[in-house]
Amino acid sequence: MSGTEMTLVDIALRVLPLLDLTSLNDADDADSTAALCARAVTPAGNVAAVCLWSSFVPQAKQTLIGSTVKVATVVNFPGGSLPAEKVVDQIARALADGADEIDVVMPYAAVMAGMGGDQRALDHLAACREACGPATMKVILESGVLAKPALIERAAQVAVAAGADFLKTSTGKVPAGATPGAARIMLTACREAGRPVGFKASGGIRDVETAAQYLALADDICGPGWASPATFRFGASGLLDALLGVLGHGPETRVTVGY
Repeated sequence: MSGTEMTLVDIALRVLPLLDLTSLNDADDADSTAALCARAVTPAGNVAAVCLWSSFVPQAKQTLIGSTVKVATVVNFPGGSLPAEKVVDQIARALADGADEIDVVMPYAAVMAGMGGDQRALDHLAACREACGPATMKVILESGVLAKPALIERAAQVAVAAGADFLKTSTGKVPAGATPGAARIMLTACREAGRPVGFKASGGIRDVETAAQYLALADDICGPGWASPATFRFGASGLLDALLGVLGHGPETRVTVGY
């Protein structure tokens, strides 16, 4: 194996502790939440976090006591259209219930509209930052809707200026999720932030080969030692099964991916 190649097993071992295991389905309930939390603690190691609706935060927090798995939830989700005071209230309630991390949808329509929209989005996210306190705040740009590189770059800059701890691609609720092009723009913004800002690839990442592309971008842009649970996440659900399959806890695939 050359220095520029990693097996899928190597990649899966890198990806598993970076995973935000996610379930944001309309049919989610206490049983599905219990199953999600059980999946988060695997024979190959634990995921970074579970990400679920705020109503299930207390159950997840109780279930995962004693593990390393963090509990994340979403606010202003999925449209990013709620007024700041309502989002601040959502954050306060989620934190009171024990959430460790808050994934907030930025008011991306304001960025798209121009005419002072960047400032409105900045003020909105700054209020969210204050409400989060020391909790991790991941800002969802909805890059598939922003679409244009210039808009994605502006949204990333607004999120960084407002105090985002992570830049996240997508809610997973729009047709276009994560793309390598958007990831490159967002990772560059992380590198140039002047303080630690992480990146979360979310939306349509279901296999180890695709995850490898995003790790390769992070290695290229931010350095080969940069990606860790503190700086890099994958938001996904089906990806876990693919990882466990490669790692010998399900249908196993042995191929080599060069990057």
